[in-house]
Amino acid sequence: MNELRWDPTLREWVAYATHRQDRTFLPPKEYCPLCPTKPGGFPTEVPRESYEIAVFENKFPSFVPDAPPPEEAGSELTPTAAGRGVCEVVLYTDDHSATLAVLEERRIRQLVDVWADRYAELGALEFVEYVFIFENKGEAIGVTLHHPHGQIYGYPFIPPRPKKELDAARDYQSEGRGCLHCGLLSREHKDGRRMVVKGDHFSAFVPFYAHFPYEVHVYARRCAPSIADLSADERWDLARVLKRLLVGYDNLFGFSLPYMMVMHQAPTDGKDYEGLAHFHIEFYPPNRTAEKLKYLAGSETGAGAYVMDALPEQTSERLREAVGRAG
Repeated sequence: MNELRWDPTLREWVAYATHRQDRTFLPPKEYCPLCPTKPGGFPTEVPRESYEIAVFENKFPSFVPDAPPPEEAGSELTPTAAGRGVCEVVLYTDDHSATLAVLEERRIRQLVDVWADRYAELGALEFVEYVFIFENKGEAIGVTLHHPHGQIYGYPFIPPRPKKELDAARDYQSEGRGCLHCGLLSREHKDGRRMVVKGDHFSAFVPFYAHFPYEVHVYARRCAPSIADLSADERWDLARVLKRLLVGYDNLFGFSLPYMMVMHQAPTDGKDYEGLAHFHIEFYPPNRTAEKLKYLAGSETGAGAYVMDALPEQTSERLREAVGRAG
């Protein structure tokens, strides 16, 4: 069952996908469904002996293209809708023990092309209004499979967080101040204290208003609306900056750092987002120290108000040093 229910108190859709209760949960390595299928071995989701990058529809999707009408009729106050959309899995490598951080720059560059291709193809579907590319890494984040992979959701609506960001950008633009994200990036460049990695076309920094201690945003220098709009040179530079940042993350505490990686870009609902949508990637690692996690507790979850115990100027310095140790 894939169904949407409207929350009138927050003005946002909540998705229900009850079949996801039965999805595979942390299987032994020899039974990983994302590894290649070896001759005579366990049959996996990839019927090949090896692969570089693979993309396929999620076996336990939150949204499906042919979602039936909702089982609950809802009401005028709390309407329902079919959970129509697309959910894909992107496998970064056939090496079960790898992570995005240890992959060659060339492979990350290939992955950028794959992300751009899926954004364009899924975004062209008439029922997809927002293509959301993301990765959940590590058990601290709640992953159910260790194999290095990310996901792509083709939402039938613009999700709350990107929508709020776009609304803020629209207000900023209406005041005659141009692109909100270009303004933020310019300030980070001028200040310099929170900058972590600087490439030719992309910059990575701990934002002034970070919600997680080691949160990093990776901004395109040019006001490109989506990953599909990046030039070849920009795609190479994005791969280089991601590689340096991810290696730095692993150097920070001496272990493979868990994180959420999410991409914010232009919706695909056919409307004009010129100067509003500015392609960028946000990383949310849960660790505040090597041993302690930043939990989203009462204030963050119940009130939506984040409380931090580390300043961005301090954490960015530590992270910059960790990136420097990567060479």
